[in-house]
Amino acid sequence: MVVDMQNAFASKGGMFDLSGIDISGARHVIEVLKEVLETARHTGFQVVYLQMGYDAKLTSSGGPESPNWHKELALLLMRKRPELKGKVLTEGQWDWEVVEELRPHLEDLVVNKTRYSGFCGTPLDSMLRTRSIKTLLFTGIATNVCVESTLRDAFFLDYWPVLLHDATMQAGPSMLQEATVRNVENYFGWTLTAAEFVQTVNANMLRGARV
Repeated sequence: MVVDMQNAFASKGGMFDLSGIDISGARHVIEVLKEVLETARHTGFQVVYLQMGYDAKLTSSGGPESPNWHKELALLLMRKRPELKGKVLTEGQWDWEVVEELRPHLEDLVVNKTRYSGFCGTPLDSMLRTRSIKTLLFTGIATNVCVESTLRDAFFLDYWPVLLHDATMQAGPSMLQEATVRNVENYFGWTLTAAEFVQTVNANMLRGARV
């Protein structure tokens, strides 16, 4: 599960950067994810991208009657700076696109979402179930917002969630990253480092080849 690895969250000039959120950790996440995704694809894992984005007229935002309208950062930023309307987290725009180094491959699944959780109002659950997928490995940005929201929903839907915590980045101070990692470890799933994931997968592949 590659959550919101978009220019909005990880690139200079993207939504986070324009909002004053520190994105200095994004480059590390991108580099770690390169190896994770290479290993995952090579060993037959289904890669799923979640991509946050609204239509140009914001009809999918929920409007003023929705709490999403009053809390979601892109919507707040576009109201504060009207010149950004239709450019921030808007389908088809640079801000919405996945960062160049991590663009989806043809065999990957891509799910657009308009709420923090990738399960809310999307076909994600049915896409996973029809493929008999039960274990979900979470990466991406932001750990404490969209990653955690989707991971919690996965737990409630009886998936087995695993957070690759060094392949994620929080929105805000480091204490928020630590809080999500602790929450997952104690209540909602399991955690691994990216290196532990790669080593375990490669070891199992080698063991299978020997058999």
